[in-house]
Amino acid sequence: MKQHKVWWQPVSAWIIMTFFFMMLFYGDNKYYTPPPYGKSGVISLSEEDLLRKNPIFLIDGWLLTDGHVTDKPTYIGEFSNLQRRDLEALPHGQARYQLTLRYDGTEQIVSVDFPQLYSKYTVLLDGLQLARGIGSERITFLLTAGEHILTVETSSKLGYYSGIYFPPALGTAETLFQVGSIQGVAYAFAFLIPLALTVFTLFLWRTGGRIARWLGVLCCSYALYVARYFVFLLSYFVFLPIVQYWFLIQSLAMYCLCFCVVQLVVLASGSLHSKVWRWARVFLLVFPAVLMTLSLLIPVLPWAVFVHGRLTDFYYIVTFCAAVLLSMRSVTEQNWESRYTLVGCTVFGAGLLANLFFSNRFEPIRFFWQFEWCGLLLVLLFGAMMVSRSRRILKENDMLTNHLEEQVRERTEEVTQLLNERKAFFSDMAHDLKAPVFATQSFIEAIRKSGVGVDKELQNYLDKAQAKQWEMARRLQGLSTINELDKIDGERIPVSVREMLSEVYATYCGEAEVRSVYLVVEPPKQDVFLMAQPEKLNILFENLIYNALKATPSNGSITISAWTEDGKIRVAVKDTGCGIPKEELPLVFRRFYVGARNKETGTGLGLYIVHGIVTELGGTIEVHSAVGEGTEFVMEFPQCS
Repeated sequence: MKQHKVWWQPVSAWIIMTFFFMMLFYGDNKYYTPPPYGKSGVISLSEEDLLRKNPIFLIDGWLLTDGHVTDKPTYIGEFSNLQRRDLEALPHGQARYQLTLRYDGTEQIVSVDFPQLYSKYTVLLDGLQLARGIGSERITFLLTAGEHILTVETSSKLGYYSGIYFPPALGTAETLFQVGSIQGVAYAFAFLIPLALTVFTLFLWRTGGRIARWLGVLCCSYALYVARYFVFLLSYFVFLPIVQYWFLIQSLAMYCLCFCVVQLVVLASGSLHSKVWRWARVFLLVFPAVLMTLSLLIPVLPWAVFVHGRLTDFYYIVTFCAAVLLSMRSVTEQNWESRYTLVGCTVFGAGLLANLFFSNRFEPIRFFWQFEWCGLLLVLLFGAMMVSRSRRILKENDMLTNHLEEQVRERTEEVTQLLNERKAFFSDMAHDLKAPVFATQSFIEAIRKSGVGVDKELQNYLDKAQAKQWEMARRLQGLSTINELDKIDGERIPVSVREMLSEVYATYCGEAEVRSVYLVVEPPKQDVFLMAQPEKLNILFENLIYNALKATPSNGSITISAWTEDGKIRVAVKDTGCGIPKEELPLVFRRFYVGARNKETGTGLGLYIVHGIVTELGGTIEVHSAVGEGTEFVMEFPQCS
């Protein structure tokens, strides 16, 4: 991605956010509504004012009385506390706000909403107490022609809000319900969408890495921040002492959200080990602790509320600058996620500037504060980045999987072709070498029988040559056996173990009788089946039984038994022969290995073939033997269901 194209995205985002905030300021702002306006403690109302679609916001004309002033004209939102920029005055205490409602229309049932009162309050109308508590409140009364005195008495001891900071709204119940419903639905979406993204990140908790985890924390922080609306909404109906402490929870959520924004920018831009991030991380973790401490010290130190406000603005500015500096890395490295990080920083910065510029001049009627809009956009933006990242990873995985499958297919074809060529080579080699090997043996035998010129030394050479020839003949025979075994490629079928042992007995009992060896077969109590090729099973038992017959003396015995154990089929071939030395047991299944007692007759392939067939059938084979005590081969096969 070219850098000039990357920069167009944050510039466009800045223009869009500026235009959007201007629309909010003029279209959804309590401080930018038509008259009537209050003045000198009085607001004049008409019946037409009450019946319009927007409430009347009681902003101007209040008379304030507290420990420092008496009946001082003020507007709601002018000051966030009772200190009023006098750093020596206490920001908390008792206060009274009074406004005269002068009405000249017919009787109307009206309501007044008092949103987000962090102080304890008492609401009176014409000296009659209508409400008392902490949080938000709505009073309903019959407004008749004439003058009515609306009084709000507040009392606060902690926090950086005191008195009335958010303008009350007056109107009919229907008007307030419509406005409140729209705002409630908007905040419900703002609360539920981050929670849905949090659930999405849980599915990516392992595969999505750190970005997924920090996106989840960002979503939870924003959801906690906008939960303020529902906490104060609930305070309309029940007494919630936690309301007066909610400013601390909201501040923590905001600090955590700022940290998550920078953390996501760092992870997306690959700046995890940069010096800027090391210093910014310390600042982002330590500075909120300073701000929280100042919040708790406000009741004790009058100047703490002013310092807290300035340091909070400083914290937001430094956070924004750190995010911008760290996102620059993604631009210089042409990181594909740079468009998200730069636009995210733009949105974040626009929210911070709007929070500073529109302070005490903006409060939404139906939707969100500017910074809440920016927080929601940040959540959606980083959520889109995570979705895009996941899609990219899935696409890369699909490409790798398809490439891997193609490679496996090519390698499989190559291996299959190689195996076929090997089989053909061994077959041709065994066929071509058989004639010269046996011809050489015949020549050696002829020289030995003629005796012409055969002295003792030549006889020794002839013996060695004949031994090598016999070894070559045995190996050729083994190659032929392996080649014949490879030709058996039919499908496996269920084979009855009882029938298999019965056929084995019928095949080898005659030869066992000739050698005076007892052949005993012990079938399983209940017939079972294994998936195999019968031809290979015949080769397996042929090798085991001929080895046992060669090792077993007259009057000895060979026992073939089968049983089931732990869902497996076990088959044992046991003889009472000479046994195998302990040091040879680990070697008996090796290809071309011939024991000391079979040097003259063995090929070294019988047990190797047996082991290969058992393994091919998904089984295992073990050998137990001792010299003079016989040998037992135990095979285990999976049972056919």
